[in-house]
Amino acid sequence: MSRILIADDEPHIRKLVSFTLGNRGYEVVEASDGGEAVRLAREVMPDLILLDVMMPVMTGYDALREIKADPAIADIPVAMLSAKSQKAEVEEGLACGAREYICKPFTPKDLVSQVMELLSEAGEGTE
Repeated sequence: MSRILIADDEPHIRKLVSFTLGNRGYEVVEASDGGEAVRLAREVMPDLILLDVMMPVMTGYDALREIKADPAIADIPVAMLSAKSQKAEVEEGLACGAREYICKPFTPKDLVSQVMELLSEAGEGTE
């Protein structure tokens, strides 16, 4: 079973993502800010990280930079999850090392599809 870390400061978004992915057989770990996301990434070694951009303590971009700078977790694929969908924001997320930029609002079906694609690219499954 693939483990996915979701970091978002909005509880209802974390709950929606956790529920959606949990129902598909994924193990979901939740973080409420960027600093907690980096700490949990090191602790639980997820197969995929979904990072919101605008979070307290540390933005998603800063968390992503820290993740990519740590050799122990740098290879974990990361997707940004954000309502900030301007071209500059998308480009910044990709420049920081994100594999994908998922814009809010998204449907549960779209989210699952994106997650499955990212895990497939990384060689992970839902076994």
